[in-house]
Amino acid sequence: MQTALLATRSIIAGAFLATSTAASVLLAAGCQPQAGHTTQSKSDSAGGAGSTIVVMNAASMTKPLTIVLDSFAARTGIHYQIEPGASLEIARRVTELGRRPDVIALADPEVFPKLLMPRYTTWYAVFGRNRIVLAYTDTSKFAHQITSKNWVTIIQRPGVQVGRADPNTDPSGYRTLLTFQLAERYYRRPGLAAALLAAAPERNVRPREADQVALLQSGDLDYIWTYQNLADQSQLKTVDLPAEIDLGTPADSAAYATVSARVVGKTLGDTITVHGAPILFAVTVPAIAPHPALGARFAEFLISADGQRILRANHFDALSSPFVVGAGAPAALQAVAH
Repeated sequence: MQTALLATRSIIAGAFLATSTAASVLLAAGCQPQAGHTTQSKSDSAGGAGSTIVVMNAASMTKPLTIVLDSFAARTGIHYQIEPGASLEIARRVTELGRRPDVIALADPEVFPKLLMPRYTTWYAVFGRNRIVLAYTDTSKFAHQITSKNWVTIIQRPGVQVGRADPNTDPSGYRTLLTFQLAERYYRRPGLAAALLAAAPERNVRPREADQVALLQSGDLDYIWTYQNLADQSQLKTVDLPAEIDLGTPADSAAYATVSARVVGKTLGDTITVHGAPILFAVTVPAIAPHPALGARFAEFLISADGQRILRANHFDALSSPFVVGAGAPAALQAVAH
């Protein structure tokens, strides 16, 4: 898989700059720091310790990112405040609410060139990947019957509740719609995309992909469309989809790019088209960061071999060869990237 990624990363990076992405109104609740994730340590102004960096991140990677931050704080003495949210919400915190984080880590690199570049940043480092899965628990309806061969039929049965993220706030949401279209082509079943959408109705849509997990675990939902890493870290069962439809294989980039979805654009009255692409995660230090040098130190640690090891140990598929897109990234970070 890694070899395939290296062979196609230039194509993927180019696609980021050519592809539009979604945006939406920021949920007010998403602006608040997550409780219990501020690390304290003794001050050392010469080395940056004692300062606090603000990290805004895609909610789906909150757990592994927090563990990376804990390790970084222990090594440097730098405090941190982590503020999870849907990736498009996070962009709106910066562009509409004037928030000034030191680090931004998102679940779709396309958000950077389409919403944040060049005013708020001129570069981003791609450091992780993911895939779409159908997750469930032992108490889900038909949990002991569902397989990779019959899942299409199972989730359309009467009474089965399927959840998904809002495509207008969360990349997982529009990626789910793209997966539906790819499934229709792969299984050669006209109308399947619409049927899968009907099986996950609006009442089961939530603003953030990560919000679905609690509803699944409580039994309010039987199945959710989610990321592999979030399912793994939550110890959920999954139906693994064919590589041709799960948006997880760089070698299938050309096929993924043939599907698209319309989502809310930069304003409420606007809509834009998003196209299929392999699922990747990226990080930047925005130009308006209060502590750009400290933010860069963390971004460098995140994509380093040590950061990769911590991410992988916590069910996040870190790239062994992260790469930078754009210009102006700190020299030390570029030295870590390949």
